[in-house]
Amino acid sequence: MRRLRAPAIAATVLCAVLPALATSAPVPRASLPTRATAPFPTTTAVTLLWPVRGDRDRDARVGVEYRRSGAGTWSRAMPLRRTPGGEAEGFRWPERHAGSVMGLTPGTRYEIRLRLRDPDGGSRTRVLRVRTRPIPAPMAGAPGRPATPATLRAVLGAARPGDIVTLGPGRYAAFTVDVNGTPGRPVVIRGTDGAVVEGEIGIFERRWVTLDRLAVEGRVRFNGTDHFTMTRSTVTARRDLEGHGIITNLRAANAYIADNTVLGTTAWTDAALGAEGANLGEGILVTGPGHVIEHNLVRGFRDGISLLEDDAARDQFSIDIAGNDIREAADDGVEADFCVHNCRVTGNRLTDTFVAMSSQPGLGGPTYFIRNSAYNVAHVAFKPYRGSSGDVLLNNTVVKAGDALGVYSAEPVTRLLTRNNLFIGGPGGTFGGYGNGSGRPLDIRTLVRPDMDFDAFGTSEAFTGVFGAVRFDGLAQLRSRTTERHAVQVDLGAFAAPVTAPSPLIRHTPQDLRPAPGAAVVDAGVVIPNITDGFAGTRPDIGAHEAGAPPPAYGPRP
Repeated sequence: MRRLRAPAIAATVLCAVLPALATSAPVPRASLPTRATAPFPTTTAVTLLWPVRGDRDRDARVGVEYRRSGAGTWSRAMPLRRTPGGEAEGFRWPERHAGSVMGLTPGTRYEIRLRLRDPDGGSRTRVLRVRTRPIPAPMAGAPGRPATPATLRAVLGAARPGDIVTLGPGRYAAFTVDVNGTPGRPVVIRGTDGAVVEGEIGIFERRWVTLDRLAVEGRVRFNGTDHFTMTRSTVTARRDLEGHGIITNLRAANAYIADNTVLGTTAWTDAALGAEGANLGEGILVTGPGHVIEHNLVRGFRDGISLLEDDAARDQFSIDIAGNDIREAADDGVEADFCVHNCRVTGNRLTDTFVAMSSQPGLGGPTYFIRNSAYNVAHVAFKPYRGSSGDVLLNNTVVKAGDALGVYSAEPVTRLLTRNNLFIGGPGGTFGGYGNGSGRPLDIRTLVRPDMDFDAFGTSEAFTGVFGAVRFDGLAQLRSRTTERHAVQVDLGAFAAPVTAPSPLIRHTPQDLRPAPGAAVVDAGVVIPNITDGFAGTRPDIGAHEAGAPPPAYGPRP
């Protein structure tokens, strides 16, 4: 999206959600008891928050275990991340332990055990009982309400919770939905072959409304609507409607947007690239907590899937962006900007993007980027700009021109955690007015307290680069002079299928970036609980995929 400076009001917005724990009294070394919570569980993940009191020396740690309710065996998840209080772009956040349990089953009850250990005292164990959200579904035995272009307004006006309004063949004018469903009884509007909506479908400050199997030539706007669902539909954006696809410009909660095809108006050209390029529209845009955006095909927008920015951002946490197929994003493929904590960008495929993944900024984190696969990134693979803090990159694969992992922010990139990522670059250039580096394997000059290791880097150029204040020449120096003590050097031969270096201004077909058996990345990663579970071999592979595993499912499912 366009970059605007945040007005002063932004600080009060976030602090109303997460009040700062400011005090003039001395802070004890021991941790003090607080309440742990699991706000806004999604269909497959649970967010965990444990505010910090005491622990002046910040040596407390929180381990995480989980199991289905009633099961006998606990499984491990990643420890919660310790987030110091901070500020970026006028937003403030308090000190906390925070993290997620992922890969869960929808509509299932879980027990989550948190073990806080502080050498100075105050150790505690908390057990949270939480239920993941079920996949939204119409009410069993729901009555059908057939509609035609001539009768739709009247049918919608008479709709009741649980009704399914079915659009018969024909072309429908833009309409609004002015009725609410209830839990377990959503109002469903369903399309049939030959039914096309021209213009905008507006759903404003409603509850429990579902759109299914629709063909929309225009946009869908669900401003302020909680429990909105859109599935198995096609949205073809129009320039006279700002080029947007499926959006909310106001805080909404618990949307489920899945298995849709969302097509934009932006062409993949040099003139279109970048935040100020000749591009238009957000493919899917949300703000608020609890959203699930999964298995959509999003193509031809300024930004593929986005969160709102600056003073428009509201409560952006517990958000899952997973399994999407994103193509030809002239600015950002996934724009997870102004995530408060626990936004999870997982298992997406990105092809032809200016920036693959943005966190501009992350507001303390963790903001997770896990097992994403990106091919042909014209500028940077990852954009933690504007003072981003607390970003987590795990098991991603990127093949691009220019620097393999280049971050060119003049502001600090704080507490960046990386493990098991595969970055390959090549000759650099300038696209959309922005350079992508000279082909270094790594160039990040503003790192503050990084925790980076077990990553693989490749380039067709010389293996020299910059890691904060450290310059390295060759793999041995990268390992000995930085935290990347287990780094691996690779090239395009690491992949099982033939993969060529991308040309940034050419439209590409999605690439198979699974590693070849015996490649340097195989068995070269580190075990990460709840992330690398089920790996083959002696250790996890580096990158988004395990060697020999079947290809993941991206985009709409059958």
